[in-house]
Amino acid sequence: MTRPLDGVTVVAVEQAVAAPLATRALADLGARVIKVERVEGGDFARGYDHAVHGTGAHFVWLNRGKESIALDLKTAEGRDVVRRLVAKADVFLQNLAPGAADRLGFGDLRAGRPELVVVNLSGFGAGGPMEHRKAYDMLIQAEAGLIAITGTPETPVKTGIPTADIASGMYCSQAVLAALLRRWRTGEGATIEVSMLEATVEWMGYALYTQMYAGNQPARMGLSHSSIAPYDAFPTRDGQLLIGVQNDSGWRTLVTDVLDAPGLADDPRFVTNVARVAHRAECDAAVAARTVRWTNAELDARLADAGVPAAQLKEVGQVVEHPQLRARDRWRKVGTEFAQVDALLPPVTFADVEARMGDVPALGQHTHALLVESGVDADDYLRRGIAGC
Repeated sequence: MTRPLDGVTVVAVEQAVAAPLATRALADLGARVIKVERVEGGDFARGYDHAVHGTGAHFVWLNRGKESIALDLKTAEGRDVVRRLVAKADVFLQNLAPGAADRLGFGDLRAGRPELVVVNLSGFGAGGPMEHRKAYDMLIQAEAGLIAITGTPETPVKTGIPTADIASGMYCSQAVLAALLRRWRTGEGATIEVSMLEATVEWMGYALYTQMYAGNQPARMGLSHSSIAPYDAFPTRDGQLLIGVQNDSGWRTLVTDVLDAPGLADDPRFVTNVARVAHRAECDAAVAARTVRWTNAELDARLADAGVPAAQLKEVGQVVEHPQLRARDRWRKVGTEFAQVDALLPPVTFADVEARMGDVPALGQHTHALLVESGVDADDYLRRGIAGC
């Protein structure tokens, strides 16, 4: 069966996390993604670590299914190759340093091709006092207020994954799909801007509206929730289990059917969520005094049977072997420069076709073929250092 983006070509001058995540999503859907890298070292993410059989974990995660061409964009010839590739492409996406794309001459790519989709991903967006500031995930999390509401009351922390990168990368791929849909209807391309700051502030959601309209800085709650109770980790005989009760009927089920404490169901301190939040410490103590009677496995089973939302606090190693992922056959083998590795299928599943789980390219692996495709003297460019492989 045909994948959704079969026949679409994307040229990406990209590095790190955000833009590569966007283009990997497009590659998974069938697009041909040509990744332009530096001759010396390539994408910075290649060198973050060597965790995956000698290849960086970030790079393996973000770059499967792409073709790599290594070019020296400081040379006119290198820049010309990019323009030649873009001349036959549907999408051009870049996340270079602020202003770099214009300085390299990539700011006018739609001048002769109005049907082209161009996506410019930056930290803070064009204009404004922070336009030229460097943007890393942690810095964006701080500027967006995410760190201020993450962690414990005593200690703010960043999220354990690059949330700002992921948010902006997802919006980039979403924008490309929308632009292609419009182009297929009208013939018109698009020039799109995505800001990491704005993507992350959007994800602040309810916290932002709470601040704007209630005047309250949302508190850092650890595993708890500022508006819901009980919603936290509770002790068992051999560990702890996360329980989240989001409505009053769920509370009644928890205390009656799971904790064998029906008297708590109509306790005026706990009968509504508003009351439970107001008496959070007492509510949590009442739940904890009872959850500790069972082991993790026993309590987890009781909660599942009763339909009360709960989860075990899994380590990453346990997630790798997660029974739900294994039962749904979500792992596939992909090639890397040094070895075959396991990779997780994308979360979007089409009933009639599977995502294209292509190999992770070595630096410049496709340089020679792409130079030939561009119509230049590949051997000469490689000999002169304009390109690498």
